[in-house]
Amino acid sequence: MADQTSRPDPVSANIVRAEGHVDGLDRAKNLGHGSRTVWFTGLSGSGKSTLAFAVEEALMRQSVAAYVLDGDNVRFGLNRDLGFAPEDRTENIRRIGEVCRLFQDAGMIVLTAFVSPYVADRDAVRDLHPRGSFIEVFVDTPLEVCEARDVKGLYAKARAGEIPEFTGISAPYEAPVDPEITVDTSNPLDECVAQVIAQLDL
Repeated sequence: MADQTSRPDPVSANIVRAEGHVDGLDRAKNLGHGSRTVWFTGLSGSGKSTLAFAVEEALMRQSVAAYVLDGDNVRFGLNRDLGFAPEDRTENIRRIGEVCRLFQDAGMIVLTAFVSPYVADRDAVRDLHPRGSFIEVFVDTPLEVCEARDVKGLYAKARAGEIPEFTGISAPYEAPVDPEITVDTSNPLDECVAQVIAQLDL
């Protein structure tokens, strides 16, 4: 179990953490594999979602329970109340980190695709997880490639000043210092998928 003492106390009073009777070893034996959180981070258009969904598909072909949490998809529901101001970005990642920990505790491989631009926020999510179970994947695709792929036209709008606080243009992106994996998705997708799956060591 990750260290719970580093997390701030919940606002709610009179709550007690419930402990189940099934642990990670039981789930791994039942499912046939261990659990991980695979955290894809990089600029918009870097290929995070494409790679995450491709890894999910490859894992499912191997009968591995996997699920992708995509940044835009989550903002339609769980985080629909959050914008893109720095404090909202931090809360967005905090919530997702907690969801990832639950997925992982359930025995799954959870794959996330979020810009997650701040080192401190990503480190806070890592700290929620047992040692060795959080895999940070830096999708280090050149900015010019990201812009060329931008089917939504977000970079053009950001450069025109129509989108404030757009990561990589008008807001900072803090690259990972020591990620478990660095991937450049201007390389063939199947090579990138194989690189990620090899790191999982299932």
